Order: sequence, then C-alpha cells, then structure tokens
Amino acid sequence: MTISYKSGVTAVVVSYQPVLEVLTQLVDALIPQVAAIVLMDNGSQADLAAWNRERGSLAIELLQLGENKGIATAQNMGIQWARDRGAELLLFMDQDSIPAPDMVAKLVSAISKQPSPAAAGPRYLDERQDNPPPFIRIPMLTLERCACVTDDAIVPVDYLISSGCLIPMSVLDKVGGMRDDLFIDYVDIEWGMRARRQGLQSYGVCAAHMQHSLGDQPIKFLGKYIPLHSPRRHYYHFRNAVLLYREPWLPLNWKLVDGWRLILKYVFYSLFAKPRMTHWRMMTLGIWHGLLGKSGKLDGRVS
Repeated sequence: MTISYKSGVTAVVVSYQPVLEVLTQLVDALIPQVAAIVLMDNGSQADLAAWNRERGSLAIELLQLGENKGIATAQNMGIQWARDRGAELLLFMDQDSIPAPDMVAKLVSAISKQPSPAAAGPRYLDERQDNPPPFIRIPMLTLERCACVTDDAIVPVDYLISSGCLIPMSVLDKVGGMRDDLFIDYVDIEWGMRARRQGLQSYGVCAAHMQHSLGDQPIKFLGKYIPLHSPRRHYYHFRNAVLLYREPWLPLNWKLVDGWRLILKYVFYSLFAKPRMTHWRMMTLGIWHGLLGKSGKLDGRVS
C-alpha cells in the first residue's frame, strides 16, 4: 500500500458540547498534519460557526447536524464528505483528544507497511491515570493486554478506540461504515471485529502518541484508576455489548471474555459509581433493551 502523507488524509472530528479551549488545541494540532478537517457537530449549544470565524480563517469545514445523532451517524456523514472529495485516508478524532505533532505521520508510515491493514491507532495517555492503557486482543479465552515493549513496536490488535484511528478509504469501502443504530459505545469495537472477519488487521502503533480523556473523572480503587462514564453512557455501553453478543458472526471466545468483563463492570459500578441506584438502573435497562434487540437513540425522557 502506497499512501502519501498529509495530501490524502482527512480528519473527521465529532463534537458534542465541546470545551472550546480543548477543541482549539485539537484543531491547531491537526492543521499541520492533515489536508482537511471536517467537524461533525452533534447539536452543541456553543456557537461553533462564530468560534471558527474568530480563528481568523475558516480552518475547518463545519457541518452542524442540529441534534445529537450519535457518533456513528456523525462519522458516517464525515466519511461521505471525505469520500466525495477524494480522500485516501480518514483520521477519526474525538473532541477531547490532542495528537502529538508527528502522530499522523507515524500512523501513515505504520499502516503503509502492513499486509491487509484495517486501521492503525496511537498509544494514548489519559493524564488522570498513571500509565497509558495497553492495546487489547483476545486470542483464546483470556484478554491479552499488549503493552508497548519498545517505542517502535507495532501491535496487532482486535480493535482500536475511535479517536486517533486512521483508516484507508478503500477499507471503509470494503468493510462498510459505522453501525448507526449503536449510537455510541462499542461502535469502534463492532467495526474492528467486522474488519477482522473480512481478513483485515488493526494495529496499535507505539510510536504514535495522543492525549485522550477517557470518560469522566475516574474512580480510584485499590491503587488503580477505573474509567467512569455517566449513567446514560453506561446504558449504551451495556445495551450495545449485549446487542453484539447476539450477533452470530462474532467469535464465541470473544463474547465469553468480553461478557465476563461486562459482569465485573456491572458489579463494580453498581457498588462504587455515584449515584449508585441511577447507574444500576441504567445499566440494567441497557441489558434489558439489548436482550430485546432495541437499538438507536435512548428516549430523552429516560435518565
């Protein structure tokens, strides 16, 4: 695979109620690294059009969706925008991630050298935690945490987090886009596993670095920091996990290992995430809706 750096890379940034200072840092870090940036905004209250104008030039293409349509739909619309303009590579970014100055170059270099690549993603650091989270794969009936043994290691993985993920447009044409009905959570996991099913491999690139905030303020437990999300996000997390377990094509060993992790999360958040009853109720509702096959956006009246 031969891909030119910068000229063929379009960044698709998805935002929802962003902190404008952080969003500015993200855009400033991306501009030197990519050919184009499209910001897909999911109905934020901030005047992002004015924010973009105040930067002195229209540094990004801003597409305002008017309401929160979820990360999957926003990404799919960004994919189509980039496809219409001939982009060779798409870089997906969350609003709260800051790439290192050479992150895109490192990802492009890595993915260009791999056979049958699906995607490449950076090693990210959440400054609220002690260590960078490892890359993940499930070879048999155990979850293998793949730390970066060397700075230049490239690690085959089952999936990558969405933010910082670099995907060739040709791969998106083959595998398809993101699954809209999941709305948020497990969107990146489902896509990565779907790409694996088609014989493509995702890679974690240890030399590519990114700052990324995972969830809300983490819970410190037994010396470790456990990521915490809102009760509504926990609804999507548990519902979408169960929806994926219902898929006949997903490997059984993957379902068993991830399902065990889901049970541990259910117990932990029920006991330690405040307000406990709200988290418990939303996780339970998510499991129930997943068993029923219910997908899409959660009714706004449920909280």
